[in-house]
Amino acid sequence: MSTGQDAPTAESTRTDSLDARYGKTRAARPARWRRLVFGVVALLVSGGLAYAMYLNFGSAPIDGERVSFDEKPGDAMEITINVTRDDVNRPGVCVVRVRDKAGAESGRKEVLIQPGSKNSRVTTTIKSIGKPVTADIFGCSYDVPRYLSRP
Repeated sequence: MSTGQDAPTAESTRTDSLDARYGKTRAARPARWRRLVFGVVALLVSGGLAYAMYLNFGSAPIDGERVSFDEKPGDAMEITINVTRDDVNRPGVCVVRVRDKAGAESGRKEVLIQPGSKNSRVTTTIKSIGKPVTADIFGCSYDVPRYLSRP
């Protein structure tokens, strides 16, 4: 006898009972608001990273460049540097050093850069613990130690 309906199969009965028990499943896809939040967080992080890199690797407010160096008697070397700065009213300090034949630092000196012009040329002599072969600038800063700034 046929009632016009097909007999339920085991597969269709199982699927119907799971849907009835747990609800219909839907495709797993991230909610729209999650994608938006992730995009905003990614923009903020990349913006902060770019700003930090600009602060660390951007142009320095005070910068020194070696012009020349000349060996002097008594294990000393004379160095001439040009200092360029953005604030002419602030004193600065540059650390210059000499190196020996092996490349090791054999002498160091802090040089006070007086307030004045945007470009300053300073010459100083650095004593070394051995025979120096080159002189260079380690770095410049506006953080002048108190012992250099006293008259």
